[in-house]
Amino acid sequence: MAEKVTEKKEEKGEQLLRKFQQGSSKVKYFSGTGRRKRAVAQVRLIKGKGEVVVNGKTIFQYFNDQFAEKFILYPLELTGQAKKFDISVLVAGGGKMAQREATRLGIARALTKFDETLRTTLKKSGLLTRDPREKERKKYGLKRARKAPQWAKR
Repeated sequence: MAEKVTEKKEEKGEQLLRKFQQGSSKVKYFSGTGRRKRAVAQVRLIKGKGEVVVNGKTIFQYFNDQFAEKFILYPLELTGQAKKFDISVLVAGGGKMAQREATRLGIARALTKFDETLRTTLKKSGLLTRDPREKERKKYGLKRARKAPQWAKR
C-alpha cells in the first residue's frame, strides 16, 4: 500500500518537473531565495495544486523524511495558501537540515512577493528572519575554532 502511494507521488513529481522544464519562461511565478549556513535554496511558487519538486525529485524522495514536508510547507499552512501553489526548489550546499530551513525561508520570501499583506503574519512567526549563525573559522595555533592543544604546566 505504501509503495503505491510513493509511486504515485514519484509520477506526480516527474510530471510537475516536466511542466517546469517545458514552459517555465511563459508561466508567471513568484521567486524567493533562502539561505542557512552553507545551504542556498532558490524557490519558485506557481499557481497549482500543491505539488513540490526539490532538485527534480519529490520532497519525499529528496529528504527521505516524513516530517520534512510539514516543516518546509509551514509558511503556506500558516497563511492558508497550502494547496494553491506548485513549488519548484533548487537547493545546494550544507546538510539536509540547513537545506530544509533555507527552503522554508525561500517559500516565506516568495509568499511576500505574492501578497505583501502576508508579511506581518510570517514576520510574527519568525519565518522571514534569516538565521545568521555560521561555522566559525579555524585559527592558527588551535586545533579548531576555539579548541586549544592540551596545556602543560611543566
